Amino acid sequence: MSERLIKMLKRHEGVKSHAYKCSAGKITVGVGRNIDENGGIGLTDSEIDMLLANDIARVDQELKDRFTWYSKLDSVRREAMIDIAFNLGLTKLLGFKKALAAMESGDYFWASTEFNASKWAEQVGYRAEELCDMIETGEYRVFA
Repeated sequence: MSERLIKMLKRHEGVKSHAYKCSAGKITVGVGRNIDENGGIGLTDSEIDMLLANDIARVDQELKDRFTWYSKLDSVRREAMIDIAFNLGLTKLLGFKKALAAMESGDYFWASTEFNASKWAEQVGYRAEELCDMIETGEYRVFA
């Protein structure tokens, strides 16, 4: 595959970082990648895993940049925080002032209680139960 071909395809198809509808009305992303449920090729498992790995790295860095205490957490609590931030986004996570203050002070029971008493916890159900348990105990215990 030549660099010339890559440049030509980008010129012909365009390069889009967000999903859009192509001239045929199909949901498309990148350089003409049809990801529409009806007739699109979608994403491969390895592409999905690559996107997820990039997103995890981005969220982890956002948390490191925003909270000095984050890097001092054990791996289970860091992963719980990544999951919460992945779900909410950093801006909404910042609204959990009491839970974040409890995380900073190392009061994981109180942090868990604060996260669990939120509208977010009601909306995500078992996800919040599992993440709050991880924050409180520092252990992975899968909930079914």
